[in-house]
Order: sequence, then C-alpha cells, then structure tokens
Amino acid sequence: MHHILRTGRVLLGNTYQTAWRKCCSSFAEMMQAVCVDVPGGPENLLLRTVPRPQPKDGEVLIKVHATALNRADLLQRRGLYPPPPGESDIIGLEVAGTVDALGPGVRRGWKTADRVMALLCGGGYAEYVAVPEELLMPAPPNLTLCQAAAIPEAWLTAFQLLDLIAQVKEGEVVLAHAGASGVGTAAVQLVRLFGAVPIVTAGSPEKLKMAEGLGAAAGFNYKEESFAQGVHDFTGGKGADVILDCIGGRNWEQNVSCLATDGRWVLYGTMGGRAVEGDLLGRLLSKRGHLLSSLLRSRSLRYKADLISAFSHRVLPHFSDQAASLRPVIDSTFNLEDIAEAHRHMEANKNTGKIVINVIPQKQETQ
Repeated sequence: MHHILRTGRVLLGNTYQTAWRKCCSSFAEMMQAVCVDVPGGPENLLLRTVPRPQPKDGEVLIKVHATALNRADLLQRRGLYPPPPGESDIIGLEVAGTVDALGPGVRRGWKTADRVMALLCGGGYAEYVAVPEELLMPAPPNLTLCQAAAIPEAWLTAFQLLDLIAQVKEGEVVLAHAGASGVGTAAVQLVRLFGAVPIVTAGSPEKLKMAEGLGAAAGFNYKEESFAQGVHDFTGGKGADVILDCIGGRNWEQNVSCLATDGRWVLYGTMGGRAVEGDLLGRLLSKRGHLLSSLLRSRSLRYKADLISAFSHRVLPHFSDQAASLRPVIDSTFNLEDIAEAHRHMEANKNTGKIVINVIPQKQETQ
C-alpha cells in the first residue's frame, strides 16, 4: 500500500506539472486586445484576452508598443467600415513596436528586437500583430516608438494622395482641408518637401496657428469665413491647383469655386456628407477640373508594398536627417485601457495631430 501511494504521488505530480506547463504555454499564446461585440459608441470597446496571432509565410510578428487612432476606426466601431475579407476584425490601422518573431519565408533581413512601424488592414489595438513583411518600415532612430506609431497611416495616406494621385508639381498651390488632422499635418510638411505651397482650412485659430507653424502659407477658419474667398485672395484669383478633401458633400460648391482651371480635386473622405445637390458636374466641367478619389485600406498588398517602398526612399530619411525636416504631430496619448476615452476625444474633434495609444504603458514623453 505504501508503495502504491508513493507511485500515486509521482503520477499526480507529473500530471500536475504537465497541466501547469500546458497552462503556462496557453497563457503565453494569449494577448490583450480591444474587441467590439456590438457596433455602437465608445463604451462598446472592450479589452479582452484573445489568442495571439501566429505569423504566416512571409509575415513578421510585432510586439506592439503603440498604435494610433484614425477616423476609419470610429466608423469601424460603429459597424460602418468593416475590414477587408480575411483581415483581422480588431480595430487599428498602424502600429510601432519591435519584431517578436519571424514567419517562414521572410526574406528582407528583419531580426528580432528590430524597431519597426507598420501599415495594417486591422489588428492594431492589441499587444501583438502579424504583418506581411512588405508593410514594415524601420522606425526612425531619433523618434520614440510612441512617435513612430503616428506615422504609417497618416503619412502614407498623404504621400499617396499628393504623389501618386494628384502628382503635385513644384510651385503648385495645394489646399488641404482639416489641416490640423493627422493627414493634414503630414500633407502640409510633404507639400513643402515637394517644393509646392500648402494652404489649409481648420476650425479654430489654434489649429490654424499650428498648421502655419508646420509650413502652411495661409489658413482659413471654415467656421468664420468663406475658404473659397480666402483661396481666391491668396492666389490672385487663380485658385488652388490641388485640393485634398476629406469633407465631401457640404464643401463641394466652395471646392469647385476655388479650384484652378485644370485643377485636381482629390476626395479621400466624406466627413461632411456624401450627398450632393446642384450643378456639380456642370461647374466642374467648366473648369476642366479633375475629380479623383482614393482609399488606402482596400488596396492590394502589391500596391501598398510599392507605396511603402517609394515613401521609404523619398520621405522616410527626412525624419532622421540632421535637419529633421519632418515630424509627426501628436495631440495626446492614452493607455490601451482608456481606448474609449481616446475615441471620445477624436469624436469631439478636439485633437490637433494624432492621438496615440500606448499599448505598453510608459511615462509621458516630450513630443
């Protein structure tokens, strides 16, 4: 009997140790992420423990240090902007962090612990995200990962609109609506980098002052004045060669009015409504105007890879050269557990620049 009891203890111990190892292994394969069970307001954002993604062929697993908010996040939370088929339903279109693991077939020389930032189709509001290696960029060495998280979505969007869609030329006048937003602050700096002239609209004197500090040659408070008249005055009646428009419906008449002959009106959002009433086509035709539109999230992997390659060659060095001529503008930072408050902050249109979410809590840094 004594022998049997001793054997029983050994077997029980082995069973316990095996179960403990499985438990630890299972726990290690989990992560914290923000989930939305029911579309709706910020209160529907729930922090949950979910399975950690595993990198597939050609993918890199990133340990996320920070992510950033975009207007698309608010739409997805409300059920109005679902992710492309096959992509993560976790919100979040950009991250910065460190390489945690490499999937099979990774060829571009990434190593564990490399500081990186990435454009995503989704999955950013989480501790880990798996990303095709083509969508990674090295984080500028002089920036914190919190600052780097503010670059991918806004800056690649602005670069795409200006370089690939509008094909901005040196000396042209570019009107950027929402000039104090993430895309707006990036666009102002990129227009200057390309040798063109940025002008902006915004909804407060403080936002206009900030945009002008980044290089905007003029700014117009759309709440207090006609921006079309302001553009006419600034250009001597010629109008803007390019308009970057995330507003849409409510601005169409002023946009056409202040668009230069043969100008390019680039639509990339409809915050001011989608419906248009009136003689849009006739007035646009009279100016031989080009109405262009673009979204980034739904583009193919090949398109995004080419965009990131061009951005990395033409723009990325300017974040870390001696002059440090480009910089992400950060409005505020929140921790992941405060994601609902961050969404409320953006919905109230309080932000000037990007709202960053620290997935790994850290002391507030001077931006």
